[in-house]
Amino acid sequence: MFNGAIVAIVTPFKNSSVDENKLRELVEFQIENGISGIVPCGTTGESPTLDNEEHVRVIEICIETAKKRVPIIAGTGSNSTAEAIALTKHAAELGADGALVVTPYYNKPTQKGLYRHFKAIADNCDIPIVLYNIEGRTARNIDTDTVAKLSKDCKNIVGVKEASGSLAQAKAVHEACGKNFVILSGDDALTLPMMELGGVGVISVVANIVPGDVVAMINAFNAGKKKKALEIDAKLAPLVKAMFIETNPIPVKTAMGLLEMCSDELRLPLCEMDAINIEKLKLAMNNYGLLKGQPA
Repeated sequence: MFNGAIVAIVTPFKNSSVDENKLRELVEFQIENGISGIVPCGTTGESPTLDNEEHVRVIEICIETAKKRVPIIAGTGSNSTAEAIALTKHAAELGADGALVVTPYYNKPTQKGLYRHFKAIADNCDIPIVLYNIEGRTARNIDTDTVAKLSKDCKNIVGVKEASGSLAQAKAVHEACGKNFVILSGDDALTLPMMELGGVGVISVVANIVPGDVVAMINAFNAGKKKKALEIDAKLAPLVKAMFIETNPIPVKTAMGLLEMCSDELRLPLCEMDAINIEKLKLAMNNYGLLKGQPA
């Protein structure tokens, strides 16, 4: 059930609070543009600076608004196993279709510790779980052997968001875990290469602003129209690059502010983009056709 173009949705803020009405609008926008799923409270949703009440409320709003039209995969990870279990249980009670659970960050567990962490969550929560492997933010890679053992021992660990940047690792996980284990790209720039190796889609940042194109690219690939998929990927590439000229989600939120989709408000320690990078972002958006009539 987790495949295709899935958006890692931003959390819109207004005067330091979650803008609930705007969040509902963004969910509707995504569904209207054919998105295959929504991930609230991920990295792009600024989960580290949401308090527990906000975290739960953002997930709840997405579930209520989606009304089962697309799956909601709630970000419920933490570097505390107990907190991750509590957040995942709460998401399940709210009616989330799955949970995206990130590698514990900062405390740098061993592979044994990672296995026990994810297994404890799986054992205590009756919901499909997608592991989120992103060593660049967590200082720990989930090794292929660990992923394979978890997929074998925990029936509700159904896949991985692979953001290691390693196609070799994605290939190894696919071979070790089998075709029924879901591999989703965690990097917009690697979506098609990862799908060539057995991936089934992407949890996308750029889909916040151009969901239709991300959907079209994946649909073309799945229909065997690889040339068309590559053309869309090539068109997306400069915009995707611009989404990461500063720490995600700073650029995508800035872009959404320029497009008047929501406020560009961020929470510290994230802050506004440097002026020179805003100009680079505007240029990429202009070239894509998103800022017609506006100077770069």
